[in-house]
Amino acid sequence: MTFMRHTPFYHQQAALGAEFVDRFGFAAAYHYGSIEAEHRAAREGVGIFDVYGQTMIDVQGSDALDFLQWIVVNDLSKIAPGGVIYTSLCNDRGGMVDDLTIFRLGPSHFWLSPTPARVSVVADWLEAHRGERQISIVPLGYRNAYLSVQGPRSRALLERLTSADLSDAALKYFRWSWSTVASVPNTLLSRTGYSGELGYELFFPIEYAAHMWSSLFEAGADLGVKPCGLGALVTLRMEKRYPLYGLDLNDEITPYEAGLGWTVKLAKGDFIGRAALETQRSAGVRRKLVQLVFADLNSEAAIGDAVHSAGAEVGRVTSVAKGHSLGRTLALAYVAQDRAVDGNKVHVLDKMSRENATTIALKPLYDPDKQRLLS
Repeated sequence: MTFMRHTPFYHQQAALGAEFVDRFGFAAAYHYGSIEAEHRAAREGVGIFDVYGQTMIDVQGSDALDFLQWIVVNDLSKIAPGGVIYTSLCNDRGGMVDDLTIFRLGPSHFWLSPTPARVSVVADWLEAHRGERQISIVPLGYRNAYLSVQGPRSRALLERLTSADLSDAALKYFRWSWSTVASVPNTLLSRTGYSGELGYELFFPIEYAAHMWSSLFEAGADLGVKPCGLGALVTLRMEKRYPLYGLDLNDEITPYEAGLGWTVKLAKGDFIGRAALETQRSAGVRRKLVQLVFADLNSEAAIGDAVHSAGAEVGRVTSVAKGHSLGRTLALAYVAQDRAVDGNKVHVLDKMSRENATTIALKPLYDPDKQRLLS
């Protein structure tokens, strides 16, 4: 396959034997030989992920905070500059337009990090709802490079490349700082990620991309550092029960149905979708996103497979991946609320009408108390 667009790390990845797939028009590394080996690198050592498609939308101005409070369901007043928050934009029905993280750069300055496939949708949504507010909304596009450094030895690696204090006391989970990393200035170093491990995300000027990549691998040679592709990102997020927009989330699903009700702050005041969400919280949901845990890694399931209980269909599979750290195939599915009980035994019916036994889990089996994230 010939790719028209390359990320800034393409040639270095190609030299390492990456298998590429098309992601938003870019050649994206899917794996470098073994998804399982890359998964274990992020769980046991350090994994480096190129997620170049993750771009930001800059929102700033005297009305920025009030505007974003109206747009998203979480309470941005709870984070100071240097903080990050996970939230969603909802429509009037409470359906999720997107889930995203927001970085607070200053009192009236924010970077929004939408799902890569939803950047233009989110930008258009912001413009459509800005009204007469004194704000600027600027999609930053691909002016920055982005690498995600994930794993229990990620702190040890980055401490070799920056003088910034990365201790837990100085940079807690979901905090960020401007730093110089590997002599690269103006690097936004954020203690965030999609792996479920201690990890950091680096956003930095694109002209330093090749240098940053090389520096990370040279500094981490004795720490088990490995390049990791999108395949491992899928298996890692599945073990943590992290939903993905487009598969597990869409504009007809609410945060309460997706298990993200903890992000909805009804007490902060009015926001788009508040009335619908308040009604749903009072009445309860009809369906709920759960994790399905199969007996072993040989168990098969596919997106769209029916979930059956007591001979009746009670839901559909939305995501599937191998949980290499757990030795189990895992899936996410929406099932009827009365069947969404921890430990409940159900069956997944594939397209050949074969039944695969599975168990519902309401919390991730891997590090359910987030100790690895918070250490």
